Amino acid sequence: MPLLARTVTTPLAIEVRRGAVAELGTLLHDRRISGGGDVAVVVGPGQGDRIAEMVRPGLGNADVFHIAGGTLDAAAELGERLGARSYDAVVGIGGGKTIDTTKYAATRFGIPMVTVATSLANDGIASPTASLSHGGRRNSYGVQIPIAVIVDLDFVENGPDRQTQAGIGDALSDLNAVADWELAHRERGEPIDGLAVTLSRASAEALVNHPGKITDDAFLTTLAEALIMGGLASAVHGTTRPVSGGCHEISHAIDALFGEVASHGEQVGVGALFCTYLRGEQERLAQLVHCMRRHGLSITPADLGLTDAQFAQAVAHAPSTRPDRYTILEHLAMSPAEIDTRLEGYADALRDLVG
Repeated sequence: MPLLARTVTTPLAIEVRRGAVAELGTLLHDRRISGGGDVAVVVGPGQGDRIAEMVRPGLGNADVFHIAGGTLDAAAELGERLGARSYDAVVGIGGGKTIDTTKYAATRFGIPMVTVATSLANDGIASPTASLSHGGRRNSYGVQIPIAVIVDLDFVENGPDRQTQAGIGDALSDLNAVADWELAHRERGEPIDGLAVTLSRASAEALVNHPGKITDDAFLTTLAEALIMGGLASAVHGTTRPVSGGCHEISHAIDALFGEVASHGEQVGVGALFCTYLRGEQERLAQLVHCMRRHGLSITPADLGLTDAQFAQAVAHAPSTRPDRYTILEHLAMSPAEIDTRLEGYADALRDLVG
C-alpha cells in the first residue's frame, strides 16, 4: 500500500532563547547558512546601532543596512541595495516592520532570509506574508518563509509591554480564525486543512492556558512559539486562512476607516472577542476575556480608542475587506441596527464576566 505524504517547507532552525543575537554568527555557521559571514544584516531604528555592533564580531564579511521599514517603497529600495552584491543570506533584525520589509526584499531577489525577532508583536516572525504600506493603505504580500527564525528574549524583555500584549492578541485570535474556518466548512463546504488547523489552534490553546506572566521566560517562549506556529500554519495551507477570520476583517476595517487607532494585535484581539460572542461560544469567550484581562489587553472598543458607533461602523465595513472569506460576519449578514443590538449584548456579556 503506497504511503502518501505532503512536503512542508519549514525553517531550518527555530531558536527562542536569551543571547541569540550575540551568537548569530555561530548559528549561521553551524546551520550551514553562511560559513564565512557573507550576509546582509538589516536593522531598524532604535536599537539598530547596538545590535549591529553585537553581531559584527561573528560576521566579519557582513554588510549592515539601516532602514526605516514598513512600506513597499522601503522594501523595494532595500532590494536594490541587496542586489549590488552576492550574499549567502539576508538577516532581518528587529520588530515587525523591519522583518516584513526584509522578507519582501529578500524574496524579490531570491536571497534566503533569516528572522531575528527582538519583539513579539505579531505572527510575521515566520509567516509567508509581509504587511507593508503603499499608497496610504496597508496590504499583505506573499513572500518566502524565513530559512531560520530566532527570538532573543533579552530584547523582548526590555521592549515595551504593549508590543508583547499585541502579540498575545494576535496569537489568541487564531482560535477565532479556526472557528470561522470551521463555520465556512460546515455552511459552504469550504475545504479545511487539518494540519494547518492543528498548528494554529494547538499553539493558541497553549498560550491561553499558560499560567505565567509577560515577564516570565516560560510564558514569552510559549508566546514566541505560538506566533511562529501561526506563521507556519499559513505556510502549510498556502493562505492566511488558519490565522485570519472575522477578527482580522474588523481590524482591517478599523484601519481603513479610522487609521491605526491601536496595534494590529490589540485590534484583532477585540475583534476575536466580538466574533466569539456572535457565535454564542460563551465558555470560549470567558476563557479569552480572562486571559486578555490578566495580561492587560484591550477587550472593548473604548479600550482601543473607538466609540461604540465607530466600532459598529467597522463591523459593517469588515466583510468588504476580504470578499473571498466567509466568517461569522458574512454568515450573520447583520444590518446596522442588528450590529448595534449585538454590540449592546457584547457589552452586557463583558460586564457579567468582569464586573
